[in-house]
Amino acid sequence: MIDHVSVGVRDLERAGRFYELALAPLGLSRLVTRPAAVGFGKSYPEFWINLRANMTPVAPGSGVHICLRAKSAGEVDAFHLAALNAGGRSDAAPGLRPHDRVRYYAAFVIDPDGNRIEAVTFPSDDPEAPR
Repeated sequence: MIDHVSVGVRDLERAGRFYELALAPLGLSRLVTRPAAVGFGKSYPEFWINLRANMTPVAPGSGVHICLRAKSAGEVDAFHLAALNAGGRSDAAPGLRPHDRVRYYAAFVIDPDGNRIEAVTFPSDDPEAPR
């Protein structure tokens, strides 16, 4: 249904370094580098960062976020830690989030430009996830 997503960034080099580190625990790596865009993925670029040099930081209450699937709670934890170490901020620490119809384990980070990125896994599919 969705082929790829992208977020705007003000500094492509800085954002490229951030996402290389933050996405590595999820198995995504830099696959394409263009003058104004970088594509990350496993076998094709499914997550892009696009240079928007005059962009203002994303408003904290915008409600926009991108969610990426992790294979395990360990990957979610590693994504969160890697993003923080790469200069991101935590928007919600890794943890179980029970809801009416689904239980999931997730973490949310904010990149240096204010983009909100989530990593998620589902405990029934994940032997590492807390019960």
